[in-house]
Amino acid sequence: MASIADKVYDLVKPTVESCGVTLWDVRFVKEGASHYLRVFIDKPEGISINDCTDVSHAIDPVIDEADPIDCSYYLEVCSPGIDRELIRPHHFEYGIGKEITVKLFKAIDGKKEFTGVLKNYDGGITLQIEDAETHFEKGSFSKVYIFEAY
Repeated sequence: MASIADKVYDLVKPTVESCGVTLWDVRFVKEGASHYLRVFIDKPEGISINDCTDVSHAIDPVIDEADPIDCSYYLEVCSPGIDRELIRPHHFEYGIGKEITVKLFKAIDGKKEFTGVLKNYDGGITLQIEDAETHFEKGSFSKVYIFEAY
């Protein structure tokens, strides 16, 4: 069964793209007593507050009509930031050829964090680290992120 975030992702993607931005990710989280539906958007030149406002106004009625969330929540539309996490397959495709950082669950030779150029993604990750390629199997990494400065 699809998560709330995945349902909302599929639901709002066409509307977000009609606003001239890319849907980066959707997360539904509980923080304290409140739930937050966070919709992360992006575009090559970076996101402005107006982009966030426009997307929020466009997707709010779409979400309300479909009603995929059975509790009250706050809708937040924002940029994925400069230190963005790679989670979905399209995130990794976007990162091919760019420098990324991989954090592992278990250390390899005493290290749990590796930075290199993403060469391949097939569920696992292949990084070019200096003169060698290193492959990390799916399930071995806890977090993968890319630093994007505009």
